[in-house]
Amino acid sequence: MSESLLADRARAVEVSGVRKIFELGKSLKSPVNLSIGQPHFPVPDPIKAAAKAAIDADHNGYTVTQGIPELLARLRADLHQRFPGQDRDVLATSGTSGGLLLALLAVVNPGDEVITADPYFVAYPNMVALAGGKLVTVDTYPDFRLDLAQIEAAVTPRTKVILLSTPSNPTGAVLDADAQKALAQFARDRGILLISDEIYRAFHYDRPAHSPAEFDPNVLVIEGFGKTYGVTGWRLGWAHGPKWLVQEMAKLQQCTFVCAPSVVQWGGVAAMDYDVSGIVADYRRKRDQLVAALKGAFEFAVPGGAFYLYPKAPWGTGTEFVTEAVKHNLLVIPGGVFSARDTHFRVSYAASDDTLARGIDILLELAKRK
Repeated sequence: MSESLLADRARAVEVSGVRKIFELGKSLKSPVNLSIGQPHFPVPDPIKAAAKAAIDADHNGYTVTQGIPELLARLRADLHQRFPGQDRDVLATSGTSGGLLLALLAVVNPGDEVITADPYFVAYPNMVALAGGKLVTVDTYPDFRLDLAQIEAAVTPRTKVILLSTPSNPTGAVLDADAQKALAQFARDRGILLISDEIYRAFHYDRPAHSPAEFDPNVLVIEGFGKTYGVTGWRLGWAHGPKWLVQEMAKLQQCTFVCAPSVVQWGGVAAMDYDVSGIVADYRRKRDQLVAALKGAFEFAVPGGAFYLYPKAPWGTGTEFVTEAVKHNLLVIPGGVFSARDTHFRVSYAASDDTLARGIDILLELAKRK
């Protein structure tokens, strides 16, 4: 059959550059892998046990689209504690990406604009394209701090959404509470939907986590279980925000993803009782180790969250530096995957101490070649 049958939306979506690196890694023998944005720790036993018990209890069929009552009750309790006085609706989604896509499909018309920071999560352009929208980026180099004046300058009559990621993938940058408040108020005053992607909410290292939803109940928040509990392959996320929007997302989920995976939702119930502070402390230690080792050899902003460092390539483009790194058995991601600029590269420190140490040695050796 001819490729002429392909829809424009399919042509508008590009294969993830991150996946290309993963495929390249398969050709290497025992690569030092600092490319993958996936926790390296095993799934905590109580969460595994809950999912296994759900299978044995025959909780293997469809659930209601919104989510099983047991999980929704726990999520709502969490929201009442974090956002007192707000009546936020909640939806269990098929992964955080599933929640983001549902939100964009619910509000973006063809030609509508979605503003986000550059660098950005690799899937944002493709998600916006699937919804028929146009991604508008604001440059945040060199410190990756989103400035409200830049957002204001980017707004046009077609602006429908501001898409925030904090802590950020790929930079690890965290937007502080005052900046979040200003952004939430700006979006409200302009009649623009603010979507806050908080999949890395658990991974704040230098100050407590905040959300722009604290300052405006109209903010839609997307969260997830995958990064926090090491269950990225289970595909469980959740969205919370104004009822009018969450219910539209639920309607779209009903005719697409149907529901979040049933047994995984039972695992999510158990996850709500699991304390990840030890895991977060370990990742803070890894961050500090990486920052201390590379300081002086590379230019970078110290990340406040997530588990990524986003250094500037010490020579050449980001792609050229990463190509040379691959020749030395090190997998990292070129910055051009996440940005209009090809000047940086992403290092994931979601790795064992041994892998991280080996990666540091290779990076320091490569830096000497400038």
